[in-house]
Amino acid sequence: MQVYQSTVDPAEIAKFEAMAAEWWDPAGKFKPLHMLNPCRLDYITGQIAAEFERDLTAPAPFVGLRLLDIGCGGGLLSEPMARLGADVVGADAAERNIPVAQVHAEQSGLEIDYRHTTAEALAEAGEQFDVVLNMEVVEHVADPLSYLTATQQLLRPGGLQVCSTLNRNPKSYAMAIFGAEVVMRWLPRGTHEWSKFITPDELFDLLREAGLEPVDRKGFVFNPLLWSWSISARDLSVNYVTASVKPV
Repeated sequence: MQVYQSTVDPAEIAKFEAMAAEWWDPAGKFKPLHMLNPCRLDYITGQIAAEFERDLTAPAPFVGLRLLDIGCGGGLLSEPMARLGADVVGADAAERNIPVAQVHAEQSGLEIDYRHTTAEALAEAGEQFDVVLNMEVVEHVADPLSYLTATQQLLRPGGLQVCSTLNRNPKSYAMAIFGAEVVMRWLPRGTHEWSKFITPDELFDLLREAGLEPVDRKGFVFNPLLWSWSISARDLSVNYVTASVKPV
C-alpha cells in the first residue's frame, strides 16, 4: 500500500480554525465565498452533469454519485451537492469546522458524512469517489503535487475533479490580498500568501503529473460595479477553476 505524507500546513489550518464559527454568516469573514458560491455551483454542476450525463432539471440528478468535498469548511458546497442527490463526504483538516458543518446540515435536514481528516488519510484508507471537489485548497497546502496526487488516488477511473485556486500575478495580489484583506477587509490579513498562488499553466502541469487529464479551465470574475461574479472563458487573471478526469 502506498503511504501518503500529509501536506497539511499547520499555520494555514490555524487561520481557518479561528474563523470556523463564521462559515454561515453571509456578512462575516466568509462573505467572499458566499458571494462566489452561486458561480462555483454553476460551474461544478455543469461539469458533473456533462461528465456523467445527468439531467440537471431532474429532482435529484446526482443520485448514485459519491462525492468528496475536500476542505469543506462549514459545508457551503457539501450541502447543495447533497440536495442534488449525491452521497457526500465533507472532509476538513481544521477540526473546528466539522461540528459547525454537522450542526448546519442537521438543521437543514441533510445527511452528510463530515470528517476531520485529510486527503492523504482518505487515500491511504482506500476511499474512492466519482467526484472530488477541491476548491480553494491547493494554495494552502505545503506540497501541491503530493496533495493533488492524493486527490487523484481518491478518484475512481473516469472520475472528475474540480479544482479552483488563485492565479499568481500582480493583479491577483492587488485584488485577492490588498483588495480583499486590506481595503475591503473581507478576510483577515494573512489569509492568503501570494507566493503560494498557482498559475493556470502550472496547475495543469501539476494535475498531469499527478495522473489526471485536464479538460477545462475558466475564470471567476468579480464585477465591482454590479457587485457580482461571473464565469469567463478568457479572464483567468485572479480566481479560476479547472476540471480534470482520471483516465479509465
